[in-house]
Amino acid sequence: MDKPYVIGIDVGGTNTVVGVVDKRGQILKSGSIKTGKHSQVENYLDELSGLIEDLVTGATVKKEQIKGIGAGTPNGNYFTGSIEFAPNLPWKGVIPFAQLLEDKVGIPVALTNDANAAAIGEMTYGAARGMKDFIVITLGTGVGSGIVVNGQLVYGHDGFAGELGHVIMRRHNGRLCGCGRTGCLEAYTSATGMARTAREYLDLRPEDKTRLRDIPAEDISSKDVFDAAMDGDEMAKEIFKFTGEMLGEAFADFIAFSSPEAIILFGGLSKAGDLIMNPIRTSMEKNLLPIFQNKVKLMFSDLKESDAAVLGASALGWEVKS
Repeated sequence: MDKPYVIGIDVGGTNTVVGVVDKRGQILKSGSIKTGKHSQVENYLDELSGLIEDLVTGATVKKEQIKGIGAGTPNGNYFTGSIEFAPNLPWKGVIPFAQLLEDKVGIPVALTNDANAAAIGEMTYGAARGMKDFIVITLGTGVGSGIVVNGQLVYGHDGFAGELGHVIMRRHNGRLCGCGRTGCLEAYTSATGMARTAREYLDLRPEDKTRLRDIPAEDISSKDVFDAAMDGDEMAKEIFKFTGEMLGEAFADFIAFSSPEAIILFGGLSKAGDLIMNPIRTSMEKNLLPIFQNKVKLMFSDLKESDAAVLGASALGWEVKS
């Protein structure tokens, strides 16, 4: 019998990455196209379907062996297969992405948002194998989450459950978030949120010495803060402590809701290791209800970041109903 394969697609605001994946989570062949260069979704889908055909051929796999395509997208709705009002994509409104792609390539397509795809990837190939209750938190340009309860991803009645990056952490005088509200977790603990914290600290503490002052304030990135902290810069270390403490407060609330076995961190900020993990753990345990203390594992994803989004999306491909 011919071995089965799936295709994973990670649709980002800048690039779209595609991979042909086997049952063990090995990526046989991968490639990418520029998402942003296509103002019309039809032109984008023409290039995407061409890439899929090239990769299938290059992996020496027959089209009949491809069981399904899974796509992780911004604002992807699992129930409808649509991308709905994604602010970072060039196509506005509601795009029936799964159906349009299926019509192009003749392979069934399922779609979900990128953080849910990460959770599916961890459950299928990564740190959450064998777990039935866990939360994946993606710490990148934004803060995303995928929540799994009793082995099932939580979608809610409309497909949009799991926006933990937009719980309100500061009810009064909170920072403006990209979603238009104020005080969201994402506004403080994303990579962009951490850069905002650095600018605030520099402004509010002009007497403090820090190498971050050597960088124009508007150019400071979370990587600059990380590099400074690794060199022992006290202000940079305090910025990580502030960020980690807020994440720990939020995690304590998330745990009260779903009592997960683990919270798994994925994305750029998770590369900071103990710099971010230690303040998260201390703050989380301090804020937990006693019945939950010392029960929940805090873990980093063990999927290679460059592959994780494609693997997560591909895991959805095994579930597609043709």
